[in-house]
Amino acid sequence: MGDSRFTRPGRHSYNTRSNRVRPTRTPGGKLAAGKIKKTTKGPRCSDCKCSLPGIKHLHKSVYPNLKKRERRVSRAYGGSTCANCVKERIVRAFLLEEQKAVKKVLAERSGKK
Repeated sequence: MGDSRFTRPGRHSYNTRSNRVRPTRTPGGKLAAGKIKKTTKGPRCSDCKCSLPGIKHLHKSVYPNLKKRERRVSRAYGGSTCANCVKERIVRAFLLEEQKAVKKVLAERSGKK
């Protein structure tokens, strides 16, 4: 069994949130320290503030370099609103239109009498 020790890169040896490392075995059999990037909260739904599924949790400065299909989901309101909120909007708009049509029919009936 090889040696399980490795040295941290850089000047600071404390295992803080911004200084996390993971041991990686090199082809020569030694352990080297690989820096772990901090994860972000990722994009959120504009209505319910839940995390958007299907979109990577990256830093804001990285998103412009991604492909369009990685930045959004192929749906109406893809990269900004979750599917449930979009469904609610569609149903609400449909019910409002139905309500307007019913009011119109009722007004025509009362006008005839």
